[in-house]
Amino acid sequence: MLSAFALAAPIVAASAASASGLISIIVIDPANPYWLTEGNVAKAEAEKLGYTATVGASKADTNTESKLIDTAITNKSVAIILDPADASGSIGAVKRAIAANIPVFLVNAEINQEGLAKAQLVSNNAQGAALGGQQWVTAIGEKGNYVELLGAPSDNNAATRSNGYETVISQYPDLKKVGSEVANWDRTQGHDKMQSLLQAHPDIIGVTSGNDEMALGAIAALKEAGKLSSIKVGGFDGSPDAVAAIKAGDLQYTVLQPVAVYSAKAVQQADSFIKTGKTGAATEKQLFDCLLITKDNVDKYTAPFTLSE
Repeated sequence: MLSAFALAAPIVAASAASASGLISIIVIDPANPYWLTEGNVAKAEAEKLGYTATVGASKADTNTESKLIDTAITNKSVAIILDPADASGSIGAVKRAIAANIPVFLVNAEINQEGLAKAQLVSNNAQGAALGGQQWVTAIGEKGNYVELLGAPSDNNAATRSNGYETVISQYPDLKKVGSEVANWDRTQGHDKMQSLLQAHPDIIGVTSGNDEMALGAIAALKEAGKLSSIKVGGFDGSPDAVAAIKAGDLQYTVLQPVAVYSAKAVQQADSFIKTGKTGAATEKQLFDCLLITKDNVDKYTAPFTLSE
């Protein structure tokens, strides 16, 4: 028995140090270019490091997410890269993966419990919203009524960005928020909610938006109403369509989330953990600063969600 164990031990050690096996990547919805980039970058990084990789989409539904986690467990994944569907509702799925000895690495959004995922890599949304809020005031001016389009309430990022905007804009007492609607990060909902807000508040001068898709929907509605020249819109994400809208003069700015950076970083930390038992990061929660894109630097946008120095 001892000799058999001695023979097996080097094989186990070699396996632990090799880059092989399946990394399961679960994003929200690749119809949105942000999540498409998230999945594509993570998959490419995993394959570059020697793993196989699959990308699934939860569509922000915890039941779908749960089934994808079960599939990852059944397929004996060596790690899971997860953009959680719900800050609280995704905790159970993460626990189930961990119970199956599969390390989980969260990207883009957090869950409301630390100590489960090996890492949570997210944009510094408060910092990004402060950047956006300052630029929005510069574009809009310091007096007038405005409205806000909010992201999905199940995603902590929605509240963080809204609060970040409020922290800046509240310093200007003559800027008054007269309405807000949840548009769930979606362009079509952004369009429809903007129509409703415009009917209720025809005198607004600006729109703050929790992401680019909602902002682009708002722009479409404002164009239809012939109001875009007098109502200015700001975005958040740094999507290719938002960059095109800035170039066209339709969007005042977008706040670039470095999703291409931390999606790759999450896979690198998974690789490190698989090989060494450590991620190489000092903390579980890791914030990545956002960048502002305006007409002044938009030409430095060299690839999806990438701004060159």
